Amino acid sequence: MLPIFLLVFVLCDVKAVLYYDSYHGVPISVDAVKRHDKANTTFWCVNEIRPCDPFEGRRVDGTCNNLQNPQRGASHTPFIRVLPPVYDKDFEPRKSASGNELPLARYLRTRLISVGKVPSQLFTQLAIHYFVFMSGDVVSLHDTVNYIVWKPYCCTPKGRTDPVCVPNPIPIDDPVHRFSGHRCLNMTRPESFQSIGCIPKGTTPERIVSSTPLLDLSVIYGNYEKPLLERGRLFSGGLLKCEVDDAGRLWPPSTKGPANVCFLNQRPYETRCHAMPEDGGNTLGSINLIAIWFWRHHNHIATQLSKINPCWDDEVLFTVARDINIAVALQIYYYELMPVFMGRDNLIKDKVISPSGGFREVYNENVLPQLSLEYPFVLRWLHTVQEGSLKMYDKDGFYLRQFPIVNLTLRTGFFAVDNNIDYITQGSFRQGSAHIDYVADPDITEQGLGPHQRVSDLMTNDVAKNRYFGFQPYVKYRESCFGKPIRSFDDLRGIIDPERIEILKDLYETVEDMDLLAGIWVEKPMLGGFVPPTFYCLVIEQLRRNMVSDRHWYERPNRPNAFTPHQLAEIRKATIARFVCDVGDTVTEIQPDAFLRFGYKNQMTSCENIPQIDYRAWKDESCEVPFIYLFDKRMN
Repeated sequence: MLPIFLLVFVLCDVKAVLYYDSYHGVPISVDAVKRHDKANTTFWCVNEIRPCDPFEGRRVDGTCNNLQNPQRGASHTPFIRVLPPVYDKDFEPRKSASGNELPLARYLRTRLISVGKVPSQLFTQLAIHYFVFMSGDVVSLHDTVNYIVWKPYCCTPKGRTDPVCVPNPIPIDDPVHRFSGHRCLNMTRPESFQSIGCIPKGTTPERIVSSTPLLDLSVIYGNYEKPLLERGRLFSGGLLKCEVDDAGRLWPPSTKGPANVCFLNQRPYETRCHAMPEDGGNTLGSINLIAIWFWRHHNHIATQLSKINPCWDDEVLFTVARDINIAVALQIYYYELMPVFMGRDNLIKDKVISPSGGFREVYNENVLPQLSLEYPFVLRWLHTVQEGSLKMYDKDGFYLRQFPIVNLTLRTGFFAVDNNIDYITQGSFRQGSAHIDYVADPDITEQGLGPHQRVSDLMTNDVAKNRYFGFQPYVKYRESCFGKPIRSFDDLRGIIDPERIEILKDLYETVEDMDLLAGIWVEKPMLGGFVPPTFYCLVIEQLRRNMVSDRHWYERPNRPNAFTPHQLAEIRKATIARFVCDVGDTVTEIQPDAFLRFGYKNQMTSCENIPQIDYRAWKDESCEVPFIYLFDKRMN
């Protein structure tokens, strides 16, 4: 049953919008909005929502996904937590059980994670690119931009007086910086509803981000209707705006002016900065690459649909193409990427994926479309699997050169010069990722953000954020996931290698002090998969929530504008290999399982041999001109 206030709007056919408090998810008055306007907090703290139509498709801004709570699903809405937060007084990071300070984050990282380059013989760099892209769909980079652009001074005397600054000290005997003179890694507190001014300070900090919480390709289509209308849509043939360079490559439209978030573009040659509805496409190298591909893929789909259904107008073509594009992204993520890391049998057993290939009626309106704070955080474990250098190959597979991926943060223009996107595309499915072990690439541990910071360690900052997010100790999550309590370091035997248990004993006073991420770093891989078990547990919790809380989930038979059985069967054909064949530059051959290194049973093959979606499944019979009509026209 619709809420009373929503029912009134529907019955009266009122077109005016309602204003919602972004944190509490309840309607607010115009006077309250004016107060936010005066405080300059409206963008973050207020969401404008048109009355919901139960029969409409997925909105770009994520609203009305849950008809009982229309505001949930929008950007700037709160996370949920798997476990309640734990802080020290004044919401500072928790201390050890004895009341002492926990070990320095940098010291933890250098003791638990070694530094080196060990290439994977199993996974490709493309797998890591896709993980990063999909995580970028539900978070935003504003916290990082905060300390690399707006507050780069946290390690200076000025930073000592700025309460937003929370730099990470470097130990005096640090294995890298003992002689460099650097004693600090720059970092700021995560932005919260309190720091932005949406709710009063003095309450538990609740993180705020700009993305919508569900997986809906917001990196491509944005989080609001207006930017999509102004910067994204061509309003012809269902297409997104594109630019074509001299080599015939398709690009998202450029800003045509000073690079907005592309701070590292090397002028005058690197000028491209994408005018996407969501600036997230310009952030990290991996996100940039795959955002370009999905932008092109939308137009690939719309073009195929327009050929099959010439009577469809721009709005129908755009809406259906977007729906298919999102479904393809989810099909690849759930049914191809996750199984190779986590084990297909594990995911079937835990009801994350279906073994049958048919519809799944998974929706539960009582589960709100929200993101657990733990989910995007534990994905940071992938920093241990990220290769620091992008290897470039030509279309025939000959190695050319390599480039540090950390130097492509906020540097979109690099892809558009010297055929770089061609060579990076080829390298994505030829190069291995870093090996899954206890070793991280030196660029990740000592560079991190490239030229944006003189010294940076992504994984040290990950541990520090673990504490500022207020996550409970590792053993609490382990018990929540698997039921068995851990009361001593000896209880970790069989879960963590003995030598690493010895290191943990040196680092922590008690096993209850262990940070969540530290425990995940050193866990042995799960049976039937390649990831740490606690990582698996916290990730699949959100993967299931995505399905259950998303009224527009692509596998549902009863959602608005649902696929037919034939159409869903075609979506099931989607693979990363076919995707790259369709939209990747100079790609004419690829291995069928492109998240895995090519070799025995996964040989390079022509793109012609990779199964593709048959868009005739979307044939609209009403588009056909009746034969009798054609006969009459000829007679006249």
